Amino acid sequence: MKKTPIAQIVEAVHGTLHCGDPSAEITSVSTDTRSLGEGAAFFALKGERFDAHDFLDQAVEKQATAIIVERVPEGFNAGGCAVIIVEDALTALQALASWYRRTLDVEVIGITGSNGKTSTKDFTRAVLEQKFSVNATKGNLNNHIGLPLTVLNTEEHHQVCVLEMGMNHPGEIAPLCSIAHPRIGIITNIGTAHIEYMGSREAIAEEKGELARALGNDGVLLVSAACDFAEYFRSRTKARTIVVGNGRGLVRAEDLKMDNTGSEFSLIVDEEEPIRVKIPVVGRHMISNALLAAGAGYALGMSKEEIAKGLNSVNLTSGRLRTFDSGGVTVFDDTYNANPESMKAAIETLSEVKVTPSSHRYVVLGQMAELGNHADNAHREVGELAADRGLIVLTVGDQALAISEGAASKGGEASHFNTTESAAKWLQEKCVAGDAVLFKGSRAAAMERVMHEAFPNK
Repeated sequence: MKKTPIAQIVEAVHGTLHCGDPSAEITSVSTDTRSLGEGAAFFALKGERFDAHDFLDQAVEKQATAIIVERVPEGFNAGGCAVIIVEDALTALQALASWYRRTLDVEVIGITGSNGKTSTKDFTRAVLEQKFSVNATKGNLNNHIGLPLTVLNTEEHHQVCVLEMGMNHPGEIAPLCSIAHPRIGIITNIGTAHIEYMGSREAIAEEKGELARALGNDGVLLVSAACDFAEYFRSRTKARTIVVGNGRGLVRAEDLKMDNTGSEFSLIVDEEEPIRVKIPVVGRHMISNALLAAGAGYALGMSKEEIAKGLNSVNLTSGRLRTFDSGGVTVFDDTYNANPESMKAAIETLSEVKVTPSSHRYVVLGQMAELGNHADNAHREVGELAADRGLIVLTVGDQALAISEGAASKGGEASHFNTTESAAKWLQEKCVAGDAVLFKGSRAAAMERVMHEAFPNK
């Protein structure tokens, strides 16, 4: 964060300076006392299960320069720390981010969609860093807290800010756009993630489409040719729309080749001569994510050589189809999260992985969360697809049982386990060099625990 006097912070958050030096300067913002230090402003947020007002003494001990609170606890000693009182700490954090964004001379790219947001963000950052100084969402801190923090951690030297925008309820994308004020938007796809709260894919598209509507006449919207809502988004934005895709679109991939180490393709940008790209991750859906990032680079005037160099060098966030070898077994770590579309994409990816005729492909799956009354059918369909693709299915946890049942109904080989330990033991006994194993499930399933226990060296 650019140096900002406390007096300006007070004005931006519509607060009152309870005590402290108004001329002292803030250089960072945090909601976590563990990351505080001199120059930091600590926002004491409250949630259903926590209240950061209980940790104000720790903020003072860490030498925070200012704390933003809704109340001052009885007997609290601020020492030399400034105290700003606001009506609501979260609203104040968002207001500060909105104000700070307006002070920045920076290109902002917003990314939303049902699947692939974080991978697309990683690809986009890797591409743009070949030409620009880039700040981007860390991990998947893409909500009403994470996005403001990312904006506030943007420095004066940054030229581009890449922001993930997540949601699981109606009305959450528009406020993020209001804070971020993006000129370029990327919508990865529309699936059924969070359909329990949204009701339908059409409602999800309407919510994600808030990003398209937020773009101005000088903006650029990037969508995938494979997204069946692409034309809907085009009709809802004032911005220029660029379509990307495998084999079609202004930015496209042709001559695809995949092996256990990654995906290779010819990148074509605006009908220029193709350039070969190899990304260190398998899957056609990952190529689609890479193309969206390539489109962002194109929109910002980058050459195809710069774009290709960025894609080749990407470092993806953990749990997004990371591949490693364990005793000759190829392991695919796709454990970060899951919904029906990303599950099916992972199954298709594993089915294309080359193994010897005597080797096996195992898919180890946990539950998919937030599907409501769609859950049973969605889990069964995943199992049916895995069986159709000839995969051996393992499921872990009660909520994932329907996946095994779906696979068995199609004549597939399927086993269900109630515990992490029993699933890991089975894999250790069955897997041999030459096999391929993919792990996936929603956050609540914690499928990485099965993976680490079955293959403890990684």
